[in-house]
Amino acid sequence: MKMTLEDFYQSLSANEPPAEITPALAGLWWDAKGDWDRAHNCLQQAKNVDGSWVHAYLHRKEGDRENAAGWYSRAEKSFCNESLEHEWLAITRELLTNSGQG
Repeated sequence: MKMTLEDFYQSLSANEPPAEITPALAGLWWDAKGDWDRAHNCLQQAKNVDGSWVHAYLHRKEGDRENAAGWYSRAEKSFCNESLEHEWLAITRELLTNSGQG
């Protein structure tokens, strides 16, 4: 199933993320729902660049810049200095596109 950003936003009204999304996208989904711990737990399964990128974002969000910097490095991304909202949206758009879901 191809998922657009609008579909992703609409899925936030559910109690669980869509089954077909990647662990990295599930992490962003839980973050959007306000559950940092569940978001972080999803990323324990995401042992790839996408998961590292979301992991970096989550640690930046919690204020742990040093930990975030390590994850950005693993994700081969520069440390983000944009707003958290801007970064969440940029990551979500890219992951939906790259996963064939957007």
